[in-house]
Amino acid sequence: MKTLSYHVMLRWEAEDEVYTAWVPSLLGCVTFGKTIEEALEMARDAIEIYVETLISHGEEVPSDESVIERTVKIVAHA
Repeated sequence: MKTLSYHVMLRWEAEDEVYTAWVPSLLGCVTFGKTIEEALEMARDAIEIYVETLISHGEEVPSDESVIERTVKIVAHA
């Protein structure tokens, strides 16, 4: 058994009044919560289920070890 770490991205969705949480390294791993804490807890549950499913199907489990995170700013003339 080993400990895995994943980046979780959060975005406030004003129309639905929830935080959407997604895990870039786990394609399609998306959930939400009414608060940041709830969204992170839901993300933890989703990650655990996602990883358990990959393992049970004998598939490779992606990790964030090689992820490099940067922010890119642009000027939009809209």
